Amino acid sequence: MSELVLIRHGQATPFEADTDRLSPLGEAQARAVGERLAALGTVPTHVLHGPLVRQRRTALLAAEAAGGAGNWPAPREDPRLAEYDGDGLIRTLSPLYAARNAEFAAQVAAFRARRAEGGPERNRAFQGLLETLAGAWQSDDVTHPEVEGWADFRARVRAALTDVLALPSGSTVLAFTSGGVIGLAVALCLDAPDAAALKLNWRVKNGSLTRLTFGGGRVSLDTFNDTAHLPGDLSSWR
Repeated sequence: MSELVLIRHGQATPFEADTDRLSPLGEAQARAVGERLAALGTVPTHVLHGPLVRQRRTALLAAEAAGGAGNWPAPREDPRLAEYDGDGLIRTLSPLYAARNAEFAAQVAAFRARRAEGGPERNRAFQGLLETLAGAWQSDDVTHPEVEGWADFRARVRAALTDVLALPSGSTVLAFTSGGVIGLAVALCLDAPDAAALKLNWRVKNGSLTRLTFGGGRVSLDTFNDTAHLPGDLSSWR
């Protein structure tokens, strides 16, 4: 049998001008991931990461914390492990949807009113906005040629997962990616409906480990969203 460990990147900077970098907390989470994997005796045969800075940086710091990058095989970038276009959803699709959906427009206004405050209230307002918008995007209720659609996102994640599951028996694969990819990969493995992918996505914490065992044409979910290596001060969803 083989194992795939899906690892969400450390905390990024979603409310800053540059959203694709790790925060200081995110860097600490990435190191904790490497320490956890080393403590568990995980020896990867393949290390993959998406093309985003936060994904690549998490993989690098985890490898260093696990005993040095030389202890792991050279990482390979797979563009199919990129997150869905969250910036495109917010910057391009959000105003389009708000212009024809009064309830969503109210959510946008509520978030803008709390954005400067920071803290839990801002995060709750943003989460509500994002869940509504992502649901509309998933159902093709709001689209734009410059924003990757749900069907294309689903197809590329499925293709990446299919390639991993075809690796030789005894493989141990570490894939540094994002919450949307992890939620969809788990839903695909469980033959769950597409709506479940987004529900899973919202629960995936920064720096979490999701383990799948595969072989002989079968794949099983062993653990989802494991954060035992991230105590309270290292825990975050966003």
